[in-house]
Amino acid sequence: MQVLDNISLKPYNTFGIDVKARQLATFSSFNDLESINIKPGTIVLGGGSNILFTKDVDGLVLKNEITGIQELHEDEEYVYVKAGAGENWHRFVLYCIDRNWAGIENLSLIPGSVGASPMQNIGAYGVELENVFWNLEAWHVQEKKLVNFTRSDCEFGYRESVFKRKYKNQFIITSVTYRLHKTPIFHTSYGAIEQELERMGVKALSIKAISDAVINIRSSKLPDPKLIGNAGSFFKNPSVTDRKFLELKQRFEEIVGYRNPDGSMKIAAGWLIEQCGWKGFRRGDAGCHAKQALVLVNYGNAKGIDICQLSDEIIQSVKDKFAVELEKEVNIF
Repeated sequence: MQVLDNISLKPYNTFGIDVKARQLATFSSFNDLESINIKPGTIVLGGGSNILFTKDVDGLVLKNEITGIQELHEDEEYVYVKAGAGENWHRFVLYCIDRNWAGIENLSLIPGSVGASPMQNIGAYGVELENVFWNLEAWHVQEKKLVNFTRSDCEFGYRESVFKRKYKNQFIITSVTYRLHKTPIFHTSYGAIEQELERMGVKALSIKAISDAVINIRSSKLPDPKLIGNAGSFFKNPSVTDRKFLELKQRFEEIVGYRNPDGSMKIAAGWLIEQCGWKGFRRGDAGCHAKQALVLVNYGNAKGIDICQLSDEIIQSVKDKFAVELEKEVNIF
């Protein structure tokens, strides 16, 4: 395994922020991890799609390149599929769709790697990763051994897991196993999926059709990181009490909200940000995307600190106008 010195991380983060790492190494096996002296604070990258660098990294950055997809077994209802954490997420989704393994078609075109999916508990268009998660293997950095995590072990929440807080920097996810449906259960009521399926002229519903609809919707709203640096949704959709939502509804009739299982209301953060006038805002090369206010972008040579400061201003303006606190979904370094 080769360790490179004084390397730019611009190609390794989807924001395209040009910071340097004192050292960069890739790993593609457990043997590689055993041979690395991983110190506290070591940054592990998958697709680099959920991190904003605001400074150089005075240490080691590891790039996860553990790949491979394996069908473990199946029963009457499900097929159990294991994927290396370094696999590209969207390619994995398409791989499963090609085999008619259902459950993640609504998560098409989400940037990043397989390993990030349980860490962030990714979700989109009415589907959460935890709905199809079975287990994962993770490398314990200090004890240098593999540990198995079940769904309950991961303590999933809204864009949350134990790997973001409780066990932050203690484990490196190496593989994830998903329990996918052999008979599809379609989720089309969220967002504009039904309208897009109608526009596409779909007569016979399939997971491929839903995936195509999601890809079309996301492509129309979200910038391609290869063209404009971004990390997808920068903020989480905030949840408020039912009483708070009704108060907001009285003042702002057009406010967009969805009922959570616990009875609280999830508010569309993009709507809140847009109402504060940020949609399409640009300062230098840092901005808020013109088609989706949830997405902060690097139009070329923005520094991470510029984007971070913009996000803080957006959070404060939403708090001032709505008394609702936005939370950043992207990890800041």
